[in-house]
Amino acid sequence: MGQSQSSPAIPWSDLHARLQRELRQRSLLPAHSCLWLAVSGGQDSVALLRLLLDLQPHWHWTLQVVHCDHGWRPDSGQNASFVADLCQSWGVPCRVVQADQPRRQEAAARQWRYGVLGEVVTAGGGGVIITGHTASDRAETLLYNLIRGSGSDGLQALGWRRPLSPNHPQIQLVRPLLAFTRDQIADFCQRLALPVWPDSTNQDLGYARNRLRLTVFPELRRSFNPQVDRTLAQTAELLGAEITLLEELTTDLYQRTVMATTPGQPGWQLHRPTLRTAPLALQRRLIRRVLGEAIAAPPNFDRIETLVSLIQAPQGSRSPSLPQGLQAVVAGDWLVLSFESTGEGI
Repeated sequence: MGQSQSSPAIPWSDLHARLQRELRQRSLLPAHSCLWLAVSGGQDSVALLRLLLDLQPHWHWTLQVVHCDHGWRPDSGQNASFVADLCQSWGVPCRVVQADQPRRQEAAARQWRYGVLGEVVTAGGGGVIITGHTASDRAETLLYNLIRGSGSDGLQALGWRRPLSPNHPQIQLVRPLLAFTRDQIADFCQRLALPVWPDSTNQDLGYARNRLRLTVFPELRRSFNPQVDRTLAQTAELLGAEITLLEELTTDLYQRTVMATTPGQPGWQLHRPTLRTAPLALQRRLIRRVLGEAIAAPPNFDRIETLVSLIQAPQGSRSPSLPQGLQAVVAGDWLVLSFESTGEGI
């Protein structure tokens, strides 16, 4: 069931047509779905709300808006009122959720925001969460993760669809605007005179992502590639498909090579002869997966390479010290990982 639009009809644009094609080709937002839009009031989320409202008669969605007030700006209350008033004028139900305390770190704010979205959607009977991330966001995320030393999983950067969080795996988060750059969205907003809330924190160079957006990417466009946003976003798209394949192959390899050392106790036995027949890329991904199960700290390159080298090492070879008392030793055909505190025989 979709609500009626009280806003004036907006001319059908190329952006409308392209989004319509993306939704059909990727089956992102099935007809008659309940859509919960995370709307900040900025250009990307406002443009997405307008686009989905205009496409609604073709898809018969139910549209609802959630605005998360982080409380970290003096004007956050006015920002929330702006979103609520905009939704009222466009005939869209809107819920504003205010943080109990300001979360000024990007990661903490994102975790709180996604937690709120999961709770609201669950209480509302389910549906799909929609965000306004663009190809430019995808490009920035890829470069940000590359600079920080992320593996290929981090480089796939902002996929079209994923589970919201480990706490809400049944709720899908969908990003329908990944085919469009931020400049294309800005042009859409300007041509249609859409009201947009100016977020002062977007100009704060204290945030790493703002430094990328405001200093690094303009230089990349000027000196290297005017289409760098689209190029890097396409790279992330290609990596996403390849990583999906690698994960499927890694799961098959895991099932053929990894056993528990003792039922009910933490420990892993990796069958080295089978691992030796696997490509190096799959060896690394399997070791990374086992380390991810064993220790809380993200597996780094050196630890992964150390354990990969033990696949070919002689009997009795051991790894250097690993976090949380984890140790690895070659025992015949097996690479055995266990914790010193468990007393498991190594």
